Amino acid sequence: MSLLTGRRPLLGIAAALATAPILKAEAQARRRIRFTAVFSDQDIRADAMRGFQRDLAGEFDVELHHNATLFRQGTELVAIQRNNVEMANLAPQDFSRQIPAWSVLASAYLFRDVDHMNKVFAGPIGDDFKKMVRDQLNVQILGPLYFGTRHVNLKPRTRITTPADMRGIKLRMPPGETWQFLGEALGANPTPVAFAELYTALQSGTVDGQDNPLPSSRTMRFNEVTTQFVLTSHLVAYDLLSISSRLWDQLTPAQRSAVQAAADKAIAESTRRHLAEEQAAAEFFRTQGLEVYAPNVDAFRAEAQRRYLASSQSQAWPAGILDRINAVR
Repeated sequence: MSLLTGRRPLLGIAAALATAPILKAEAQARRRIRFTAVFSDQDIRADAMRGFQRDLAGEFDVELHHNATLFRQGTELVAIQRNNVEMANLAPQDFSRQIPAWSVLASAYLFRDVDHMNKVFAGPIGDDFKKMVRDQLNVQILGPLYFGTRHVNLKPRTRITTPADMRGIKLRMPPGETWQFLGEALGANPTPVAFAELYTALQSGTVDGQDNPLPSSRTMRFNEVTTQFVLTSHLVAYDLLSISSRLWDQLTPAQRSAVQAAADKAIAESTRRHLAEEQAAAEFFRTQGLEVYAPNVDAFRAEAQRRYLASSQSQAWPAGILDRINAVR
């Protein structure tokens, strides 16, 4: 065997050893992002998050867990804080449990429409509230994820005109004090039920109704077990696409930019599709024989605002916050 031939295996080993640290570094550079949400995998938001997953596939391993299969509704924020998950779709009501000032952002008839909501979050008011979450909860908010305007959906055929007509109605609301108060502000008897259990609760009569945006109600087929949609328009519905600050701080500036860009794209796509679907869903429900009508929205707004301002919740709101939000154009 020649010296040249004998050196080839040695050269191969040397090359493998030389590239091993590079391959190890590349493997370490890939970040795992587990995302948890209560919405179903058929939801528009699930499609948007699959786009998020594709956009980051080159550098991140994004795992999508829908239908509350990883964490039940209302526990996701604590899961992020305990580093049990990296990313979640969090309701503003979840933040208000730990930061009472956030309850204003979950109050009824606060935002005029999705554009108003987006402008508030993109401006100094949004910066202040996002900083509270960052500083106090160690969570980085990527942006508000709109999924429609919430309306009341009932199984009984009782005609609803004012909040007084809601008296005695067991209205499903998500778990949590802020959610329950919203149900009271609508004049109903709020009953906590997890989203994944809601269809069965309506079917069995455990609750008389629920409140969700029309696209979500269509996706979950709530029209199969109810008779009417009352267009109260009481809440511009959004969650906060959020990521662990611990993970965020470990990312390079380029990685942060990539994650934020993918989130912005997912949010924009979800918003576009939800706006289009809201009108289509209303027409669909009518074709299925359900009543779809508007009550006296001014009466609902006045009663809700009266209850909020008289409650202990409003005492935690930053001074002048309602005027500041209303002034955003």
